[in-house]
Amino acid sequence: MSPKQQRGEATAEQLLDAALRVYAESGEQGLTVAALTRASGVSLGSLYHHFGSVDGLMNALLTRWLGRLLGELVTALEHTRTAHTGIRALVRAYLDFVQQHREAALLLHSSYADRQGMTDGKRLRDAQEARLSPLAQWAGRYVDSGDLAPLPPPLLESLILGPVIGVARRWLSGIDDVDLDQAAVLLPDRIWRSVAA
Repeated sequence: MSPKQQRGEATAEQLLDAALRVYAESGEQGLTVAALTRASGVSLGSLYHHFGSVDGLMNALLTRWLGRLLGELVTALEHTRTAHTGIRALVRAYLDFVQQHREAALLLHSSYADRQGMTDGKRLRDAQEARLSPLAQWAGRYVDSGDLAPLPPPLLESLILGPVIGVARRWLSGIDDVDLDQAAVLLPDRIWRSVAA
């Protein structure tokens, strides 16, 4: 990689890091060009050069963190031997990610991310296909072996991750009635009952 490419990559990283900070501190309404250039120390021209717009920057940020979350889920599955222990590992990895990367989790579970998912869901899903494939293959293997119910993959994914996402959203909203460690213990068996063959 040339020095110019390295500088460009560093600038893009600065902008992504600053965008997450601005979002965490000020919410969606704080995502202005002025706030982003001030927080990053990067020029307006560089922001447009690398991302085209604030929406382009935020889409890249969503893609970055969604990729990291999916990567952690796939890694968690690699160390399991059964469908049941896989579900336990997925729940634990997801909730650990939410606790360890609260700012990113706030963005991933935000109304902004929901709107982007509704309007640009196919592109986001296609961008993460390499990371989603191992999850689908894992589930498919256990459907084929008779351990998981023979449901369409999107329904299986919703039954497994839906409750976890719901608990994560509640915790992220600041409602003080959710203990993620307790949820990581209780949810897997409840989820297992809904997806076991």
